[in-house]
Amino acid sequence: MKQWVLFVLGAALTWGAYGPALHYGRAEFADKPTSSLRALLCVGVAYFLVAVLVPLLLLAMQGKLDGFSARGSAFSTAAGVLGAAGAICIIWAFKTGGSPITVMPLVFAGAPMVNAVITTVSHSGGETKINPLLYVGFAFAALGAWMVLRYAPQA
Repeated sequence: MKQWVLFVLGAALTWGAYGPALHYGRAEFADKPTSSLRALLCVGVAYFLVAVLVPLLLLAMQGKLDGFSARGSAFSTAAGVLGAAGAICIIWAFKTGGSPITVMPLVFAGAPMVNAVITTVSHSGGETKINPLLYVGFAFAALGAWMVLRYAPQA
C-alpha cells in the first residue's frame, strides 16, 4: 500500500470522528448559549498545539525556520482560515439544530464537489474540457449523502 493512502485513511478517520466529537464536546458545556464559542475556542487551542507548536518545533530542530515565501505563506494561511471557517460552520450547524449524522455526510459529500470545481477551474486556465462523467460523480456523491441521511440509524 502506498504511504499516501495511509495518510488519506488517517484523515478520513480523524475528520470522520471530528463532527461527533465536536458535537458531544459542545453538548457538555453547561452554559448552552455560549457552548458553541467554548467548543470553537477548544478547537482553536488544539489547532494551535498541533498545527503551530509541532511544526515549529520540528522545523527548529532541523534548522529550517527560514525559506518561507510570501505567496506560499499567503495561500497556506488562507487554507488555515478556510479550515477554521469550516469548523465555525460545523459548530453553528450543530448550534442551530443539526446533528453529526446529518451535518457531516452533507459536508463530506459537498466538499469533494467544491474541490473538483475549484481545482478544475484553477488548474486548467479555462482550457480544460470537463468530462461529462464528472457530473455523474457529482450525482453519485449527492446520492451517497442522501442514502447516508435516509438510512442512518436515528438516535
